[in-house]
Amino acid sequence: MAIIRLNVNGRTHSVDVAPSAPLLYVLRNDLDLRGPRFGCGLAQCGACTVLIKGAPVRSCVMAVSSAQGMAITTLEGLATKGKLDPVQQAWIDEQVPQCGFCQNGQILTAKALLARNPSPTDAEIREGMAGVLCRCMTYYRVQAAIKRAARVIADNGGREASLRAEAGASSKGEEVA
Repeated sequence: MAIIRLNVNGRTHSVDVAPSAPLLYVLRNDLDLRGPRFGCGLAQCGACTVLIKGAPVRSCVMAVSSAQGMAITTLEGLATKGKLDPVQQAWIDEQVPQCGFCQNGQILTAKALLARNPSPTDAEIREGMAGVLCRCMTYYRVQAAIKRAARVIADNGGREASLRAEAGASSKGEEVA
């Protein structure tokens, strides 16, 4: 056993665990996070996906010691100030989940995909999401949700740029149209 320090969802945690323990087990059993799920245990299905430094990682095969000091984001860490992330909201709006088991991996993988490619084509979405399995076959709804989230993120980016421009102009005493 060893003391491992993890930065999960913006908070630092110290856990006394075997350094070789899978990150997934520590997240679920020691930190009581229920987003990442055990699916296959072989990094094949994606249910255990977390974001480490913004990239999707299969936590079922990653030793917890390998994650020490890295920024880890789970499904629980996507919402900000009680507001769902655009990807999470798109999942609800498009009614993606059927059984819901794979949704953790789907949402986090989609979040990383949109961070890399803010306006993916259908083919790019299918390619980017290919490693996350859905037993209920909701792939078309997943694709629709990703496209919706991309539009919302693009719209919010435009609004944020507009608000920054307005704030800059008003701080200089200029009139804003």
